[in-house]
Amino acid sequence: MIIAVASGKGGTGKTTVATNLALVLSWEREIQFLDCDVEEPNAHLFLKPALESAEPVPIPVPQVDLERCTYCGICADVCAFNAIMVGQETVLVFEPLCHGCGGCAYFCPEKAIKEIDRPIGVIERGDAGEISFVHGKLNPGEALSPPLISAVKKTINPAALTIIDASPGASCPVVEAIRGSDYCLLVTEPTPFGLNDLTIAVELLKKLHLPGGVVINRSLGGEGEASIEEYCRREGVPILLKMPWDRELASLYARGEAAVEHLPAWRRLFTGLADRILEEKKEDR
Repeated sequence: MIIAVASGKGGTGKTTVATNLALVLSWEREIQFLDCDVEEPNAHLFLKPALESAEPVPIPVPQVDLERCTYCGICADVCAFNAIMVGQETVLVFEPLCHGCGGCAYFCPEKAIKEIDRPIGVIERGDAGEISFVHGKLNPGEALSPPLISAVKKTINPAALTIIDASPGASCPVVEAIRGSDYCLLVTEPTPFGLNDLTIAVELLKKLHLPGGVVINRSLGGEGEASIEEYCRREGVPILLKMPWDRELASLYARGEAAVEHLPAWRRLFTGLADRILEEKKEDR
């Protein structure tokens, strides 16, 4: 089973939920944790894995042989991302714009284009106690994260229950991270911004035909929380957990400590969340 943890906006507590959930599940079964928030991975701060290996991840980019090129411009025409510009006597390749699709090389009538690897980041692996840990780290200045996220997901162990920590939002990196999952947790907060971005995230799950549930963090009751509850009832999305505002939890977070390893009350909350997810998935089948 693959459980993705996402959020419509940043700062909702997505990584807090993902790491604590992974820890309680690891007490009873084999768990793999993938941090696919490759632009700013931070799950390692809480799980504290002993990272043992690092593997560079490249994407193929075009290299043009100007001696064979006739400057016909077909390569530029087929590039949807404007990564190639053909002049009268030169061809410019803008590598940061290239998505590595290979279309330019495939359609070049003179076979004047070959592809070379350009590193965009690394995958690091290790163990965090009983948890098998993998995360991706995008190189500074890189804008193209989905290929690195895809490379991280290729390490999925089908024999383990896998937790995927996605990046915030609902753009291409999130789609790449959560698609193919069996269940998706959406972590939100009881604010107008939280509700607005939750609606976007729920629509994304619908388009991906992905079952999911909601976790409300910093729960205090009130109008904002009631609005989220009403929206979830209307959309048929279950609220699996309400995480109360807790100064002690915030203090642990600031020190990079997992709540379930220190606070029995939070251990019970996340054990209950794990049970709810597994039960929801069983009913979905």
